[in-house]
Amino acid sequence: MSLLIHVLACLFGMGSWVAINGMWVELPLVVQEKAPEGWLLPSYLTVLIQMANVGPLFITLMHRFRPGALDERPVIYSIVGLGIVATFLLAFFWRHTVMIAGSLRSVPMLVLSFLLSVVDCTSSVTFLPFMMRLRPEYLTTYFAGEGLSGLVPAVVALIQGVGVAHCENATSAANSSALNSSWVSGGGLQSVYQPAKFSVEVFFIFLSAMMAVCLVAFILLNLHPAVARERKSDRYFSPDLETEKRDPGFSLNAQTPEQKPMISPREAAGKESRGSFGKGTYSNLEVVFIFVVLAWVNALTNAVLPSVQTYSCLPYGNKAYHLAATMGAVANPVACFIAMFAPVRSLIFMGFLTAFGTGFGAYIMAMAALSPCPLLVHYTSGTVVIVLAWILFVLSLSYVKVIIGVILRDEGHSALVWCGAVVQLGSMLGAVSMFPQVSVYGLFTSGDSCNTKCPL
Repeated sequence: MSLLIHVLACLFGMGSWVAINGMWVELPLVVQEKAPEGWLLPSYLTVLIQMANVGPLFITLMHRFRPGALDERPVIYSIVGLGIVATFLLAFFWRHTVMIAGSLRSVPMLVLSFLLSVVDCTSSVTFLPFMMRLRPEYLTTYFAGEGLSGLVPAVVALIQGVGVAHCENATSAANSSALNSSWVSGGGLQSVYQPAKFSVEVFFIFLSAMMAVCLVAFILLNLHPAVARERKSDRYFSPDLETEKRDPGFSLNAQTPEQKPMISPREAAGKESRGSFGKGTYSNLEVVFIFVVLAWVNALTNAVLPSVQTYSCLPYGNKAYHLAATMGAVANPVACFIAMFAPVRSLIFMGFLTAFGTGFGAYIMAMAALSPCPLLVHYTSGTVVIVLAWILFVLSLSYVKVIIGVILRDEGHSALVWCGAVVQLGSMLGAVSMFPQVSVYGLFTSGDSCNTKCPL
């Protein structure tokens, strides 16, 4: 039964960001098939995701000012159902355009993308608090599933053949379809994209099926007898435990998951408490440190570095780019499994690991800034180093995110609501800081392995 619940928690976590992650990995094929926005489409999607933070903001304010008034379960049913419908409709309407101010715009796709952004952003402040209703070890499995929400669409896109290109002589490639080629001036070669093995429509239907699997897993986590039996037999939920662990928010049948403000006063006069947050396990300064690290890590992993991944990898070739993207996506769930068997809660170690991952992030950013001629661009060692940098960057900072989630889970339901809110805040700040640099001022220059000439 424990294995069943682990599987359900993992499948539930996979639904958290699978829709937007799927949109991102499919963008090369969407743009290749003549979306009118062209490569401005990723910039539009970034803006839509930040606008969608209105969902997490509403949930967080409700928990802060009306504690106990909002049960996350109906919200989860609503957003997952919306995700299923929106991804399914996307399969049929992503090609449709509307004339606005004399220009064609992919309005149906942008509207549906915004709805999916609301779904995924809101999952950060609803899925995590729901995991309070299960035993602590299932939270790590949930984070593994959240990591798989990026890996699974990436693997399917690789199988589909998204963005796979090779260099051909411009003369011999002249008869290639215009949909499958990208001309580059200043050289005799051009990048020719291989045709996809299956269509964009099939990929979006696959995403809809993934969201449906998430919904089924959530229903079973609520209603399956095995979950209730395990919960009743587990000492962690014994009625003899302190009030915090008997919070109605733990009950699968509770109508109000939270009965106290998000930052509560010290609970019992005779109980020693180091701070006013959660159960008082950590001092106020330590809580600030934890949340600053959480915001920083999510800013880097969810916005800052992904926005320059193509600039950091493509000068080394398409193979380097696909290896970095895929192995980075693999590193996320691997970090979750490591945390499952070796959870180190030391704040000092957390700070060290954050600095370690940030160092690799700095190297990646430096290579993006040096594009189209980064270090070791002519050598195999350059490809190896950039791929390893991406793997270690994602691995170390993903471990930090999981450990912070485990720490805050023990501080109560409210702490996990704050966790989700800070995750979204960090991601938003990262995106806002990078958007003008990448999309407005064009501070980064893309490399092309077919035509870029760099000094040895």
